[in-house]
Amino acid sequence: MVLNRKLIPETQDPVAFDYKLQPINQYNLDNGIELYWLNAGVQNVVEINWIFPAGLWYEGKNAVASATAGLLKNGTHTHTAQQLNEALEFYGASLKTNATNDHASVTLHALSKHLPLLLPIVQDVLCNATFPEAELALHKQNAIQRLLVNLRECEFVANQQIDAALFGTMHPYGRFSEKEKIEAITQEDLINFYKKNYNLSGVKIFMAGKVSEQDVPLVNKIFGKEICNPISSVEQSFPLPEQNAAKKRISNDVNGVQGAIRIGRRFIKRTHPDFAAMVVLNTILGGYFGSRLMSNIREEKGFTYGIYSSMSAFTHDASLIIHTEVGSHVIDDAVKEIYIELERLRNELVSDEELLLVKNYLLGNILGDLDGPFSIMQRWRSLILNGFTENRFNENINVYKNISPAELQVLAQKYFDKNDFTEIVVV
Repeated sequence: MVLNRKLIPETQDPVAFDYKLQPINQYNLDNGIELYWLNAGVQNVVEINWIFPAGLWYEGKNAVASATAGLLKNGTHTHTAQQLNEALEFYGASLKTNATNDHASVTLHALSKHLPLLLPIVQDVLCNATFPEAELALHKQNAIQRLLVNLRECEFVANQQIDAALFGTMHPYGRFSEKEKIEAITQEDLINFYKKNYNLSGVKIFMAGKVSEQDVPLVNKIFGKEICNPISSVEQSFPLPEQNAAKKRISNDVNGVQGAIRIGRRFIKRTHPDFAAMVVLNTILGGYFGSRLMSNIREEKGFTYGIYSSMSAFTHDASLIIHTEVGSHVIDDAVKEIYIELERLRNELVSDEELLLVKNYLLGNILGDLDGPFSIMQRWRSLILNGFTENRFNENINVYKNISPAELQVLAQKYFDKNDFTEIVVV
C-alpha cells in the first residue's frame, strides 16, 4: 500500500481517548516491607525508590529532616562518603536523596545488570549511616551559604513568607530555615531522627523499568532479612493561623526593581471530593501557559515573563498559591488584575472552547505520563502514598472529561473569594 501524503491524517482530541493505568505488582518482603514493581520499557535500566515517613512533618528541630536526607549517603560504619560515591560511579549509577514536607526519598537509577552489586550499597546507606562530624560541618557551611545567597532574591523570601502566613512559623509546612537554626543542628539530632524515621518498618519500595524475574527475590534477599521493629509515634497536630485577607509588604532590597507577588490560601486536600475538579479550574486560572492569568498579565499587560497558580496538596493540609515576579512600578496593577481574574471566574461561565482546550491539555499530559515505566510508577506512587487505588485515577479522568462550565463556576464561587486569600509582596 502506497502512503498518500496529500491526505491529512485523522486526529483525535485527548478527551476522546480511553485511559488505562498499567497494573503494577505488589510483593511483601519476608519482614513485611511493601514492594511495588513494574516490568516495562525496552532499555535495561531500573529506578528504585525507597520512601520513608521522614519529611519536615516529623522533625522536632528545624532543618533536621533536610540535613538527614542530605547526609544520608555521606558515610556508613564501613564506607566513607568518597568510597560510596566511587562505587556508585564505577557502575554508572546515581543515588539521590531528598526530603519534602511529608516524605523522604532515596532513589537509585542503574543498569538492571548491576543491581546485585548496587543494592548492598544502598542497604548499607539505609541501615548503617553515621553522619560524620566533618561531613555535617561542611553541609552546614554550604547550607548557610546557599541560604544567604537566596535571601537576596525577592522570590525566595516571598515563598518563605507566604508559607509562614498560611500555616504559621511553628507549623512544619510554614516554618523555614534560618542561619541560627542550621548552625544548631548536631550529629546527635541527625542520628536520632535517622533511627526513628528511617526505620525500615515504615518504608515503601517502588521499582520500575526492565525488571527481571530474579530482581524481586534479590530485593527480598537484601532488604527482607532486616529486622523491622515498628516504632510507636504520637500523632502530631499543629495550630493554624486564622485564614483571612491579610496583606503584607516586605522591603528586601532598597534598590530592588522587581517585586515578587504571592497570593494564596490554605486549600482542600487530595481526599476532598472537589479536588479533581479544582485541578481543572486551577489550570484555567493559572496552571498552564495559556491560562487566564498568563493571557492577561503577561500577554496583554506585559507585566511579567510568567505567572502561575499551583495547588500543593500535602498529607495533612494543602495550599493554592498564585505566584509571579513583576517590575516594582506595576506591582499594584498586577495584584489588581489577579483579583479581577478570580472574580471573572466567579461571575462568568467559562466558554466551551476554552474548557475543551484545558481538558485536552490535562489529558494530553496524562497520556504522556502513561508512556514509560518511570512515569507510570510515579502515578502509582502518588496514589499509594495518598491511600488511593486505581479507582481514584479513573475517577479523576472522568472528572477531567465531563466537568461543565456551570460546575466550574460553582467551585469558583466557593473557593475564589478574595477575602480568603493572603497577599504577600516582597521588593
